[in-house]
Amino acid sequence: MNNEQLTIKRDWKAYYNAVANRPPRKTILTALDAFQKPGIALDLGCGDGRDTVEILRQNWQVLAIDKEPEAIARLQTRPNINSLQLTTQTISFEELQLPKSVDLINASFSLPFCSPEVFPTLWNQIYNSLITGGRFCGHLFGERDSWRNNKLINTFTLQQVTTLLKPYAIELLEEEEHPGTTPLGEDRYWHIFHIVARKI
Repeated sequence: MNNEQLTIKRDWKAYYNAVANRPPRKTILTALDAFQKPGIALDLGCGDGRDTVEILRQNWQVLAIDKEPEAIARLQTRPNINSLQLTTQTISFEELQLPKSVDLINASFSLPFCSPEVFPTLWNQIYNSLITGGRFCGHLFGERDSWRNNKLINTFTLQQVTTLLKPYAIELLEEEEHPGTTPLGEDRYWHIFHIVARKI
């Protein structure tokens, strides 16, 4: 990934425009279906609310977190959301301190962008934030992803992912790998792990 691509990736306004009105991801739908009743959820790197909206629709209390003010602004102006059940926070993963006693933590395509130095601390925070029986859902990038050589990106082997998930009961672990494009039309090779895991 060269500097030009990194700049394009960080054109967040263009990115949010490109992904506007997409449906919630399979991982969050799978996790939500596993609960018998709504609870408290965190959406880490919520973007413009693609998954947050669905979590709210199912009557959860949601803390939506993103480092980009543009993302939070777009989420807050979405129609037909219950703003009384939504709290937002604009902060980077490097500065984030997660609350305790959370039922669900969603991180759709956001954790790869946590700095590699901070990722282990954030991953531990996620585990400690969840109640026993709580769920993590989200995505990690694989070691063959075309952004693997960017020092700002985290990538993992399947063995590393399963090691990260040892304290959990894995309910969904799907590996996706193929050439494609980003929402902004950049060529890239995708290597992604789709995850739903329950804290045991």
